[in-house]
Amino acid sequence: MNLIQAILMGIVQGLSEFLPISSSAHLVFTSNFYKVFKGIEIADQSSQEIFFDIMLHLGTLIAVLIFFRKDIRIILKAMWKALKTRDYSDINAKVGFFILFGTIITVLIAYPLHEFAEQLVFLPFVVGLLLLITGGILFLSEYLSKKAPQKHEVDGKTAVFMSIAQGLAALPGLSRSGLTIATGLFCGLDRTTAARFSFLLSIPIILGASMVYPIVKLDLSELLSYNWFEIIVGTVVSGLVGYLCIKYFLKFVSKFSLNIFGIYCIIIGIFTSVFFYMNR
Repeated sequence: MNLIQAILMGIVQGLSEFLPISSSAHLVFTSNFYKVFKGIEIADQSSQEIFFDIMLHLGTLIAVLIFFRKDIRIILKAMWKALKTRDYSDINAKVGFFILFGTIITVLIAYPLHEFAEQLVFLPFVVGLLLLITGGILFLSEYLSKKAPQKHEVDGKTAVFMSIAQGLAALPGLSRSGLTIATGLFCGLDRTTAARFSFLLSIPIILGASMVYPIVKLDLSELLSYNWFEIIVGTVVSGLVGYLCIKYFLKFVSKFSLNIFGIYCIIIGIFTSVFFYMNR
């Protein structure tokens, strides 16, 4: 991994983590395009590459924490107050407990899929096919949401369905933000509320993944051998780009349709499926 590759991967992660286009798919595509053009076997993936992907996600997690710092503070205070008074009527407290409960649901869905998801890294043409599914779901959510009245608060049922969608998005190509926002729209949420809850819902799961893999899978000697300058640069870039992406995506989604992302997913899905199938 060189500096240019690290910066490029950071930009890709920062953009695609919050746009409904699957960050994991784009990291798979970017990494494997590089391997194809360099003549490197696609089935070859080092532990440093896996760790770098995790660090890129950590960069975008920091972006979420900074951008939603006021919301997070309000939610935590409301949860603490609710626990002390046993009054759970505050919507901010409800959102906090929905996120905690939703994280458990996400883990229960995602964990059985993790081995299959890891194998898909070496099957980028399959990831492209899954990206086509994301595109179709985005189109369908826009179509159906226009036929139902919109609500501006997340309820328990919506939180459960969005958490299930987040768990399924463990598979690269199924966009986490795309599936969760689309599920919110299916359940009647307005776009902005669906997007905000989607981003907040991602915090515990990204934090957990960023902590668990290095502890369970890596040893100290491996970590010391990595190209830390490139890893840090890529992480910082992903965080900066991610912060700007959240800011402008929330403005975009409040006014415009998600269909543009559906079109993008379908075009990229077809192209990558064909390209990587021919270069297996």
